[in-house]
Formats: sequence, C-alpha cells, structure tokens
Amino acid sequence: MNRAILVIYRPAAGRYAAQFRSVVAAAAERGVATVALLPTGQPAAEAAGLPCYHADLDDREAVRSVVATILAAHPVQRIFPLFEGDVLTAAHCRRDHGIQGLDPEEALTFRDKNVMHRRAVELGVPVARSCRPETVGAVAEFAAEVGWPVVIKPYAGWACGDTHRVDSAEDLARVWPLIADDRHDYRVEEYVRGAEYHVDSLLRDGEVVFEQLSRYTYSVLEFRDEPGGTVSRKHDLTTAERRILAASATVLRGFGMRTGVAHVEFFLRDDGEVVFGEAAARAGGGSIVPAIQAGRGINLAGEWCRLELDPEHVPAATLGPEIGTEYLCSDRYGRITAITTADELRALDAVRDADVWKAVGDVLAVPTASNDVLGWYVCEGRDFDDVRARFKVIRDSFEVRTEPVGQQ
Repeated sequence: MNRAILVIYRPAAGRYAAQFRSVVAAAAERGVATVALLPTGQPAAEAAGLPCYHADLDDREAVRSVVATILAAHPVQRIFPLFEGDVLTAAHCRRDHGIQGLDPEEALTFRDKNVMHRRAVELGVPVARSCRPETVGAVAEFAAEVGWPVVIKPYAGWACGDTHRVDSAEDLARVWPLIADDRHDYRVEEYVRGAEYHVDSLLRDGEVVFEQLSRYTYSVLEFRDEPGGTVSRKHDLTTAERRILAASATVLRGFGMRTGVAHVEFFLRDDGEVVFGEAAARAGGGSIVPAIQAGRGINLAGEWCRLELDPEHVPAATLGPEIGTEYLCSDRYGRITAITTADELRALDAVRDADVWKAVGDVLAVPTASNDVLGWYVCEGRDFDDVRARFKVIRDSFEVRTEPVGQQ
C-alpha cells in the first residue's frame, strides 16, 4: 500500500475499541494501511498485525518526536485522534508535516472553552455568561450577578472531570481549596437551566453531510445522582430544535472544521433561547457512537475516515425509530460479586446493543466523571417519552451485588 493513516489510540479506554476497528476497516476498504500510535506500555489486541508505535500520549513533544519517526517510515496522509485529549497534539503533528486536517489554531477552538466561547460570540451564537476565577471574591461577585448555582470547570476538560456545581457561598468555601492552586486552569460559568441537547455531525469540505440531534434525559452535571441518558430526535423536530441544528453548523464552520467529525452541546432555555455549551472535534463519547450506529446504520469514526480518504463519499445513513442510550450505574460500592451481563441486557425487549465494562471481582468506587460508569445499553422506542420509559424498565433489570473490599 502506498498510502497510510495514523490512528492515535488509547486501548485502556475500552469504549474506543469499536471506533478504532471501524477506522482501520474503512481505510482498508480503500487500500490504505493503518499505523497505530499507542500509549507506552499499553498493547492493543485489536491492533495486532498493524505497525504499532508507542509514546507517552500526555507528553506532546514526545508524541511529535515519535510521529516524525513514523512518517519517515510510512506514507501517512491523515491523522485520526479518537480521544479528546489527543486532538490538539494531533493538530501539532499535522502542522509539523503538512498533513491536512485541523491545525493547532483550529483545534484549540475545539479544546479551550475560553477560546470556543469567545469564537461562538463572534459568530453570533449565544453562550453562558462566564468569568475567570482569579480570586474567590471574583467568583462570589459573579454569582451575585448571575445567581447561584455557578459552575467551575477546567477550560480544557472533558466528561465533567474536576467540574463543580457551586450552589451557595458556603459551597464555594468548600470548593475553592480544591481549585485555588490551579485556578488559571479553570473558568466559571452561569448555570444554564433548560433542556440539554447534543448534535453529532460529519463534515466534508465545510458542509454538513450527516447530523443527529439528540436530547439528554438528565443534567450532565448531575452524573453522581442520576444515570446518563440521551435520546435521538429524528422526527417532528420543533422550531427551536431546528435552530439548534443551524447553530451547530454555524459553530463548526466558524471554528474552522472542513472535513471531520464533531460533537456539539447546546442548552434550550425555557424561553426558547438556544445557548451554546461546548464543541469537540471527535466522535461523541460514552455510548453515543454505538447508539448512532444502531439507529442510523453508520459508525461515526469509520465515516470520518471514509470522508477524509474519499472526496466523493456520502454517508449511507438510515432513519429508523428513535434510539436512546443510557449509562449503567450502581450505588453499590465495593467488590463486585454478581453483575448482569451484556448478553442478558441484549435479550431484553427493545434493547439493540449493550456493553458491560465491569465484571465480578472489580471494585466499584464513587464516580469522579460523567463517563465513570459500568457500561451502557442502546434501546429503541416510538418517541422521546417512550424511550425514556423503556430506560427505567431496563435500568431496573440491571443488577449489581457487592461486598466490602477485603472481605473474602
């Protein structure tokens, strides 16, 4: 093969395995070889037979050095980062070697929430009010202006990690010591009340060639208190929901994406105002990719690869019923002694797919991020309310039993 792609892949995050396999298959369909860049000390069974290189993926300069070695030996034409934390590093590698795709200026717009919100404002898309937490007094003054609660989050974070909903001055006194030493890595936003949506899109040459609007069944910030679910919105879209799709396209083009995959989040206030949340230049996290595959017949990561390698490719998405997906959670902490399997979940009515990441013997602890869960399932239904009702039935069928750690 005289063409190759490079996939930056973290096998420890098992939810990306299907994306990796889909990208490899899409490249092979077009006679293009795949080279894998993996974290140091982490082999990947799904990369068996492929040229594999290793680096500390959290060290940008180390990755750039290894990528230079890779390109000296392989005719790499595109770079595919599957994980949020690798998007900016991949952009630097593209610029180093003149490879098409997001450059660092564009990638930063998808990674830095300070930058992305400023750019959204320039594009005429409303955003949440925000401030920098230079002092605890600055946060308190901001809260007095916009009202409690406020949200303190890393400007380059993901999956709600190190994100804090602060409900009062007393709560701020508790949270401030947790972020004070690293305050310049954080931003403060007003808490936007309303329905939360996400748009998962594929672009080619700056035009949207696939988009899926979905609505969360919960507040993403409340991942410790309620399971995380999302339901597709394919049929009978409201005027406001169509405005969300239009705003998403505006954001993606304005952020500089030409060909790629993106996950963009919005709020819909009770008064009908659409408010931009954040955008990522990658396929949606958690079980969004398998949910779209079950409901639309395409794998977002694989389609991204096809669009990059074939300028004539058109995603062959179907429509079908509404599809929902929900994380599998448990408030039973300790060592697992019994757990419902993925096969048992798939046997339930309306369940299209499922995966359980935990097994007997694993230890469950209090979650620290919105994707710190036990697995997921995908089901179908007539509409948003029907899917959400099915969630409860399936959730109640999922059982976990534990014992205190150390008990024989």
